[in-house]
Amino acid sequence: MNIKGHCYPKSIILQAVYFKLRFTLSYRDVEDIMKIRGIQVDHATIQRWVYKFTPFIELQMKKRKLLVGTSWRMDETYIKVKGVWFYLYRAVDKSGNTVDFLLTRKRQRMSAQSFLIKAITNNCKPRVINIDKSVSNTGAIKVYNKRSFSKIKIRQCKYLNNIVEQDHRFIKWRIQNSLGFKSFESAKRTLSGIEVIHMLRKNQMINPGTTMFKSFCKLAA
Repeated sequence: MNIKGHCYPKSIILQAVYFKLRFTLSYRDVEDIMKIRGIQVDHATIQRWVYKFTPFIELQMKKRKLLVGTSWRMDETYIKVKGVWFYLYRAVDKSGNTVDFLLTRKRQRMSAQSFLIKAITNNCKPRVINIDKSVSNTGAIKVYNKRSFSKIKIRQCKYLNNIVEQDHRFIKWRIQNSLGFKSFESAKRTLSGIEVIHMLRKNQMINPGTTMFKSFCKLAA
């Protein structure tokens, strides 16, 4: 993580970014916590740090994430951005490990297809994907199978998707006390950081640190 040009040392930046992504805090809350620790930093600066550095941290997590299983549960949940509902596509394997995620502007086959391609590219080709009755998700898997000559099995068993629906709750809980996202890109980057923290909580990192924060710091090394 390149911090050239920043007035604060890397350790301070990582603390502030971690606090925001790990806990249900506003940027002003993080500013107050840093002040208690003797560090004067404006909440707007912390917001810029999160925006700038989370893509790098997400990329490093992709490189260091443990392999997931080949039986997936795929679903989407709603995220509000500047008063407008957007869609966060997510998938976990049968053990509850995060496979991947993607924030999209619309809930349609092309969105589901983009997520599916991203998830398979970053992980592996699943044997089976359990989904709800969503026509767009079904269509996305069928199109992928046809175009890539694959045989991913589509399964529609409601109770099997409970695991991914429960997993959504952590993400929703993390953003409930914030003032809301002001832009799509800001939401996308912040959510990616929250997802990384969630994966660290589930011990999905190869050679993690002794604590979650140390694991987070290793990703930024």
